[in-house]
Amino acid sequence: MKKLFTALAAIICLSLTSLASADDKKAGDITVQKPWARATLGQMKNGASFLSLHNMGSEDDTLISATGDAAKRIELHSHTMIDGVMKMRQVEGGIPVKAGTMVELKPGSFHIMMMGLSTPLKEGEMFPLTLTFEKSGSVDIMVHVQKGGAMKPMAGESKDGAKTDHTAH
Repeated sequence: MKKLFTALAAIICLSLTSLASADDKKAGDITVQKPWARATLGQMKNGASFLSLHNMGSEDDTLISATGDAAKRIELHSHTMIDGVMKMRQVEGGIPVKAGTMVELKPGSFHIMMMGLSTPLKEGEMFPLTLTFEKSGSVDIMVHVQKGGAMKPMAGESKDGAKTDHTAH
């Protein structure tokens, strides 16, 4: 009975402490979570991808690029206020991810800008991107396309019909 209790306690602890989902990817000490994009509307030729970066290590790192076939140009961007007007600008030098912190790429903040989309981004589909970090190297991710106008990742259904949760933990 004691062995059974110990085994059950271990299973419960592992399930409670694990924040990673099947979609999470790692590059060194960086965990990439909840990659998503908005579906494009009409004839839109540009789109943006969003995600969370968790640096579980003791050294700072920097996201220096995102690449893929989804668009002709893919850049790291940020929103800034210039003379009271919100403008998107390419981030020079990359997006810093300090040791022990989380950086969220989200609407109105840091994001991955995709210009000259190869095909429209359709809700329910996915596309690949490769993220490259200064110290942690590269990691391939799959970006889930949410409905147009979405402001955060939403719960969805995977290709095998299983429910997946792309909302913040």
